Amino acid sequence: MARALTPIDPAEFASICTRIDAGTADRADLKAATKHLLALLQRKAPGHSVEVRIPPFAAIQCVAGASHTRGTPPAVVETDPQTWIALARGLMAWEGAPVRASGERSDLSPLLPLVGSGAG
Repeated sequence: MARALTPIDPAEFASICTRIDAGTADRADLKAATKHLLALLQRKAPGHSVEVRIPPFAAIQCVAGASHTRGTPPAVVETDPQTWIALARGLMAWEGAPVRASGERSDLSPLLPLVGSGAG
């Protein structure tokens, strides 16, 4: 099983969000923001019933319920880093977002946003 992700320093995340909002974020910024926000999701909804995939940067398991150890999990959510960051910051609504979600418990809207739209 994968280890839990660790959130980054809030000031560092705020700086990254400033660059994202300005359109100057690089790949490292997107990776750091993606992993930070996934770490917050793991803390908010611990469990193993939903796999959240944000390629190419990370995938986690979260949300209480039935867990799996092999093969495809019972619920999968997948999207790109920019969409994930916008959803987790409250800058985009779950409904209508370009997210592939399947299975029970795959609607993450009750858990979002993870941080305010100002950053972290």
